[in-house]
Formats: sequence, structure tokens, C-alpha cells
Amino acid sequence: MKNVLVISHMYPSSSNSVLGIFVHKQVQKLINEGCRVKVVCPVPYVPAFLGNIKKYKAYIDIPSKMVLDGVEVFYPRYIEFPGGLFLQYSGFFMYLGIRKVISKLYKKFKFDVIHAHTAIPVGFASISLSKKYKVPFVVTIHGQDFQYTIKKNNMCRKNVTKVLKNADKIITVSNKLRNIIEKKELLDKTVVINNGINPEECVADKQIELEGDYVMLSVSALIKTKGIDLNIRAVSKLVNIYPTIKYYVIGDGEEYRNLKRLVDNLSLNKNVIFLGKLPHSQVIKYMSPKCDVFALPSWQEGFGIVYIEAMNSGIPVIGVKGQGIEDVIVDKKNGFLVEPHDLDDLVCTIDYILSHKDKAKIVGENGKKTVLSEFTWLRNAQKTIHIYNEIMR
Repeated sequence: MKNVLVISHMYPSSSNSVLGIFVHKQVQKLINEGCRVKVVCPVPYVPAFLGNIKKYKAYIDIPSKMVLDGVEVFYPRYIEFPGGLFLQYSGFFMYLGIRKVISKLYKKFKFDVIHAHTAIPVGFASISLSKKYKVPFVVTIHGQDFQYTIKKNNMCRKNVTKVLKNADKIITVSNKLRNIIEKKELLDKTVVINNGINPEECVADKQIELEGDYVMLSVSALIKTKGIDLNIRAVSKLVNIYPTIKYYVIGDGEEYRNLKRLVDNLSLNKNVIFLGKLPHSQVIKYMSPKCDVFALPSWQEGFGIVYIEAMNSGIPVIGVKGQGIEDVIVDKKNGFLVEPHDLDDLVCTIDYILSHKDKAKIVGENGKKTVLSEFTWLRNAQKTIHIYNEIMR
């Protein structure tokens, strides 16, 4: 039985029950597969005088320790600067903030391996911890390190590289992320382990009754890179052919006002319905058999669990070529792939799905089979344990 210390600054807490939920799902399956796991989730330190501000009070109110679904989670504080300021030093600050908690934990829980989620800041802090406790560490790259951190400044790039060099094994959640790694010595110790779902959690007891003869759905943060504006523009072109089409938009974010304005300008208020941010249990209820297509033309996606949740429901899914979802979708076999930023391609693909519902249904069923065979948290945990075994030899 392996003792695993998971360190992730993305993890559910009393202030945010969905942050890093994918890490929690993996941890649960690792435990089910025989590992003993403790989680350290570093939380930004907030001085008490800021407690009157709602956003900061949520951080202050996070307990130092809690048990979440049977998983013991520690929440030590560390110094973090707002707006990504001094991001290049964040790993060092994190190490200073978590070292005492981990030292105390090690006396009762002698971990055999450290699993760090993200290179910066967690992986950087794990370098020192790995050396101090003489245990190997593996780092999982989810996307932010390669899509944001390395572009922040030269020192951030160097620190990400330092983590990759020092890690005993590198996991990326998609081939897209693996292909960003250029140096052979790093590629040789990099393995792709896709995220997954728990199929039993993606079954709704009662589906939402969706209106419209043709139903389209997306679930995402409302930010530019998700391509929701492309979906809306696609609907504006398709509404002449499918007047009763309904596009349900689940999610919230900085682009909401711009997207709402776009809907108003295109006179699509009867066709596009903004549902806001919904809990996962509600989202699944919208992934009903009445849904004809799930479209998320995101051009910056490390993987995208929501795609496979929709596929698990048998819904024909549209993703973007060159993104993490290419690990899952074989175009026109178990889903559909379109060119990034290509409105005409998106329109043609949606039109094909809506005008060939029987064929699209077969594609959707193939997608469900793909997810159930390879893209579950159980398969993810089994592959991750294999990595632990390799680096502990």
C-alpha cells in the first residue's frame, strides 16, 4: 500500500466546492485502488483586517484541516500576490508556507511519493520537499503552466523547465500539452494520462424538459477562448433553416455582457438562453436525449472534461482540432472536430448534425462507448498508480 502526498492549490474547500474537483475525483479513485492519500491544498494568506470584504473573508474562513468525502485535506497558508504579481517566486513562497504542516504530517504519515498538480507554484515547492524527504515526485501539467505561466516572463519559463527537469515523471492531461515539450530528455519521462469522469455521477434522476425542435448546448466559463461568440454567430446563420433552434448557454464570466449584447444585436433572444452558472447536478440534467449537439469551439483547451461528460450522455459533440479533446474524438466517428476560429466550418458541422439526426445519434453512441472504455477516473487512477510504481522502484 503506497502512501501518496498530493499537493494542489486547486482543490475543493469551504469557499469553493468545485475548484480542482478533478484532482479530488482522482484522489478518491486512488484511495479506492488501494493507495493511502493525504492532500495539502495551499491557500493564499489573507490578513484579518480584510475580513469585511466578502471575497477575502471566504479565504479566511477556510479551516486549517477538513475531511472531504473521506479524504483528509490540509489548508496551510502561503503568501501570494494578486494579479499574478511575482509569479516567478510563488513556488518559493509556497514552500515556506507549507513546509511546517508537511513536516508535522510526515511524522504520522511517511509518504512514499509526492504528486504535484501544476509546475508553478506547486511543482517548484515540491523540488525542495522531494529532496528533504528523499522521495520521488511526479508533476501533472493541466494546461495553465504551458498556456499562461511560461509566457508570463523569462524567469517563469525557466522555473517551469526546472520543475520538469527535477520531476521523476511528468504527466500531461493531453497530447496537445505533451507536444509543447521540446527537449528529448523531458519527453522521455513524460506520459499522457487524460482526465476522466465517474459515469455513475453523470446520470440524472430527472432530465430537464428542453424546448425547441433543435437543441444545442454549451457548458463553460464565458471567456473569449471558449468560442461562445462563434456558437451564437453560427445560430444566427442557422436560424433561417431551423427557426425553432434553441441554444442553451450554461456558465458565467467576464464575456457575459458582450455575449448578451451580441444576442440582442442579432435578434436571437428567442433562440439563445443564458442559464448562468449551475451546479454539476443541474448541468447533467441539461445533457438529455433531447439535446442534439454539444458545441464548444474552444481554441485553448488542455483537455476539457465537459466534452466527455456530454459524450457520456450520448450527445454528438463538437470540439476543435489541435486541442486536448483530439485525444478523445475521432472526427465523424465518435464526435466532430472543426478548425479553430472557423465559423463556416462550425456552421456546416452543426447543420450536418441537425439534418442527419439518425447518423449523428450513432456518432453520439460511439462517443459514449469511447468514454466508458478509456476516459474514466478509474482508468486514470490505474495509469497513475503505474507511474508511482515506476518511480518508486
